[in-house]
Amino acid sequence: MWRNPSHPDRPLHAIVQPPGPALFAAVRAALDGTGPAVLPLAPGGPAAAAVASLRPTHADGVPLDGGAGVPEDVAVVIATSGSTGAPKGVMLSATALRASAAASLRRLEASKGERWLCCLPVAHVSGLQVLVRALLSGTEPLIHARFDPRAVLESGAHHVSLVPTQLHRLVELEADLSVFRTILLGGAAPRPGLVERARELGARIVTTYGMSETCGGCVYDGQPLYNVDLKIGADGRIRIAGPVLFSGYRSGESAPFDGGWFVTSDLGELSGGRLRVLGRADDVINTGGEKVVAGAVAAVVSTHPEVADVAVIGVPDPEWGERVTAVVVPATPDTPLTLEQLRAYCRDRLPAYAAPRELRVVPALPLLPNGKTDLVGLKAGT
Repeated sequence: MWRNPSHPDRPLHAIVQPPGPALFAAVRAALDGTGPAVLPLAPGGPAAAAVASLRPTHADGVPLDGGAGVPEDVAVVIATSGSTGAPKGVMLSATALRASAAASLRRLEASKGERWLCCLPVAHVSGLQVLVRALLSGTEPLIHARFDPRAVLESGAHHVSLVPTQLHRLVELEADLSVFRTILLGGAAPRPGLVERARELGARIVTTYGMSETCGGCVYDGQPLYNVDLKIGADGRIRIAGPVLFSGYRSGESAPFDGGWFVTSDLGELSGGRLRVLGRADDVINTGGEKVVAGAVAAVVSTHPEVADVAVIGVPDPEWGERVTAVVVPATPDTPLTLEQLRAYCRDRLPAYAAPRELRVVPALPLLPNGKTDLVGLKAGT
């Protein structure tokens, strides 16, 4: 284990640079214990804010005043950019990261020597885990600093991890997606028909569910990975146990555990051992004394033929408390559907109180760097 006697804990080095060989080498050294723990950050404004709030001991090799180390078992800290909450540092051990990557490779039946393409930000756990899977596969990852659909198709990689927006761009090219052995799809719920269309183009799609606190995807196609356990609590929230769990928050904030189970912010149900994610618990809209799960409403609205993409949020309302609001990207921008048409469509599919009372039509939903919808921005009206 690499140690610096001037620090009682393991030093934490922020690496503020695009993904590439140097970053991969730093992650490899952090996992095998020959280097300090790393905090990967994408260049730009948010990186400076993350350095200030997460207090690494170094930034790009330069010592920082006021920085603090991390517990010895921590290899990586991920600065989350949650869709609804303030960022916080998720501390991940090498043991947890390796357990997650090994379980992923086992489920995918991936062979040694098969190459992984990383075209997601390594500052997010989904991109980081591509590097860890490559390490366990005994290969150097193929790393693209930005997403270029044609370059992705021509990469020669066996496996790739994508968010729905990236998969949509590949589908738009009508390309042969059988060039990949596996396309892991996560980060957000895909719009209706996207997965089916990709499979028609030859894609082997595996949908994933997870978060930074679980070292990324720990449920594939609704079923937990090896050694991962799931249950639904009395509050409806998904609970996860297993060796993939994080070591705590960098901020010192209390982690949401129920015994040995990590309590997620997501509502779900289990049927026949398969998980169905219903939506976020903090996205429950209280309207007129009724509780509405925003994700459930969005799932219905997304099936309307005139809807290309949708997010559902609660907006303060003096009469209802909160107003169910659908933010819609129209399939045909010249003739977007009306609120009356949308409510009529929802009438037979949702309780009356859950049908949207407001419709906003936008050219595209705002996205966070990890591909999730920026719900905070939508609620703020931006």
